[in-house]
Amino acid sequence: MPFLFRSDSLLTTTHLWFTVQATTPLALDEYSGAALRGSFFNAIWLRFCTNKSAPSCAACPLNGTCPVSALVAPLREESPGGQDIPRPYVMIPPLEGAKHYQPGECLAFGLTLIGSIVQLLPYIMLSIPQLETGGLGLRLDENKGQRGRFQVKRVECYHPFTEQRQTIYQEGDMRVDVPVITTQPQEHLARAAQLNKEQITLHFVTPLRLVYHRHLIQRATFSPFVQRLLERYLALECYHGRRELTLSREDKIAWLQQADKIQCSSDQTHWQELKSYSNRQRRTTPISGLIGTATFVGDLQPFLELLVLGELIHVGKDAVKGNGRYKIVLS
Repeated sequence: MPFLFRSDSLLTTTHLWFTVQATTPLALDEYSGAALRGSFFNAIWLRFCTNKSAPSCAACPLNGTCPVSALVAPLREESPGGQDIPRPYVMIPPLEGAKHYQPGECLAFGLTLIGSIVQLLPYIMLSIPQLETGGLGLRLDENKGQRGRFQVKRVECYHPFTEQRQTIYQEGDMRVDVPVITTQPQEHLARAAQLNKEQITLHFVTPLRLVYHRHLIQRATFSPFVQRLLERYLALECYHGRRELTLSREDKIAWLQQADKIQCSSDQTHWQELKSYSNRQRRTTPISGLIGTATFVGDLQPFLELLVLGELIHVGKDAVKGNGRYKIVLS
């Protein structure tokens, strides 16, 4: 049973990598995706919003035509019913984890744009001055209670499978008019065709936080993982791939029954307790999850393309902040 949507998928991803240099002391937590998301989209809001007095993007009469509401709105509104709205981007926090940077030190992080949201790339790039002055990370005494500031040295667009890179910004020299590297659905299929159809090892780079039947999944289990990934993919495809895809009840049951047969042959993951503080909500929220590697065995053919796509879009709670990032370990 092949993955059901590969011939119909329109979902693309565009991957940006920012290299920045601290200009004041700058400190980041272990997983800084939430801080990065806040800094980025506060900069976009400050730069381009023409109705800042509106209490939320949804309440603004310009919402339907505002080109940045899709990026800013997730920070200004809570999703109804506690359910996740499919945000069209994910952050890739610095790989070093928690660290205190001194002026002159460099750090790097990523931003993945999903589907049609790549059309807003010029808005993101033109917000760089606001991003630099707005600061990032913890408020420090040596900065008189302010966040650390930095200068963007370079922004590259890269291909996650081939490592092809293209510079679109070089310290004041913007080149957003050039075609950017974007991964296409056929490339997901080509990568999936190279994978072992009976065994796969996944490395969970950032905390994987899954809720299944109202319970946290605290060990590597294939069926809940791939079911949440399927739901995320379908939602992103619908909202940002410009095509609504659905599974019939019978097809979904058959697909999930196949997923139930996949076993974890080696679980080298551990549960990492973490919390994230939201200045907007003025409270901490748990972002704990599984870290490490797990190997799954069985008939993996129906799931391989979805697993490849999952490397790019992440899975689980707080995916937009960088959680749920994993890599397929190639033997």
